[in-house]
Amino acid sequence: MILSASRRTDIPNYYSEWFYNRIKKGYLYVRNPMNAHQISKIILSPEVVDCIVFWTKNPEPMFARLDELDAYKYYFQFTLTGFGNDIECNVPHKKEKMIPIFQKLADKIGREKVIWRYDPIIFSDKYTPEYHLKAFKQIAKELNGYTSICVISFVDIYAKNKKNMNAMNACSLPEKELAAFAAQIVLAARDNDIKVASCAEAIDLSACGIEHNCCIDKELVEQITGCKIQVDKDKNQRKECGCVESVEIGTYNTCKNGCVYCYANYSHESVLQNGKLYDVNSPLLCGTIGEDDKITQRSVKSLKEPQLTLWDN
Repeated sequence: MILSASRRTDIPNYYSEWFYNRIKKGYLYVRNPMNAHQISKIILSPEVVDCIVFWTKNPEPMFARLDELDAYKYYFQFTLTGFGNDIECNVPHKKEKMIPIFQKLADKIGREKVIWRYDPIIFSDKYTPEYHLKAFKQIAKELNGYTSICVISFVDIYAKNKKNMNAMNACSLPEKELAAFAAQIVLAARDNDIKVASCAEAIDLSACGIEHNCCIDKELVEQITGCKIQVDKDKNQRKECGCVESVEIGTYNTCKNGCVYCYANYSHESVLQNGKLYDVNSPLLCGTIGEDDKITQRSVKSLKEPQLTLWDN
């Protein structure tokens, strides 16, 4: 299986000790967000975990213990944008702190395993296309040689973030202006040996040099693992999403980054309450097992093809 850690919260930044402890124990629990009393037990053996995809805005808390993942293959989706603390409330200063952390991670594990996400892109009175282009150019210059790809997306409005989007006067660009903006992004990236791809976007930007990307990418997983894998598109994601199937281990309402565009937190109060339940030794992230909970071991297996075919010669 491919492990997603996590679309729902920033495990590397806030829960890395819990994750490393679960790797040691060889399993963890995940509560079903649609059925609160249904809990899955996920086996974490390297024999069944083909690859781990980490999603984060700050992986630094993981650095000291990365050697504990030597038996696993993995890569990072590292979000690094031009937003200030008015949008990404608890993310450290980008130039002083986050860019050096990105560079350090790439030096540790290799540039091909660190995907830069300039995501999401929100346009407003403050965060204009000109602002984003200037910020993108500055970051791309600093990441030259430290990543091979940048994934971009334009903010999606959900019920959970609509109020915040309205408060910051978020707006959309006409399609022609959006295409012109995207083309400038591509040029800035190319100047720094970085390819640009889009994430779950309905708009076709291929004429600008931007292809649709898969965040949980079959080709990248095969490149990192050195094996062909048998896996289907993830049917639980949006139609525009090209990601392949993975096992999600995060929990909603636990991310402390405080980003105003977030869809994974219902409220700041929920995050605070769940944070009080965090126990680094618990098999469940930010929660406890109740009398009415039912724990079922999820059936998982390696996706690796057992042998090469004639077509692989």
